[in-house]
Amino acid sequence: MAEINVVPLVDVMLVLLIVFMIAAPMLQQGIDVNLPVARRASALKDERLFISIPLSYQADGVLYFGADPVPFSALEERARQSMLERTDKQVFVRGDGDLRLQELMDVMDTLKLAGVERVGIVSQPATEIR
Repeated sequence: MAEINVVPLVDVMLVLLIVFMIAAPMLQQGIDVNLPVARRASALKDERLFISIPLSYQADGVLYFGADPVPFSALEERARQSMLERTDKQVFVRGDGDLRLQELMDVMDTLKLAGVERVGIVSQPATEIR
């Protein structure tokens, strides 16, 4: 009586599972921003327009419009063009927790001048403190 030996198949599958479990966190891409903490923050569910302001903004003046690096001087025009094709004229700002408040306010004022109706600030829940 001939039977298929499934032990090697199970071994290979377990090894692949372990490899993918280890490799998956390394595949995350994005801009490294240390978000401030808020106890009552809620998760965002829809596809939104994000402006990310890393700590390096203080030195080079470059922030990220979605995933694209944009100098601060071009932010107003870029936001204005983006708002023309959107019905939902809101933007969420992800600023590093170590930025000065004035830098954050400058970005928010520029977005308002570009036609953004609502500007939200993204934070992380208090349970996710690093």
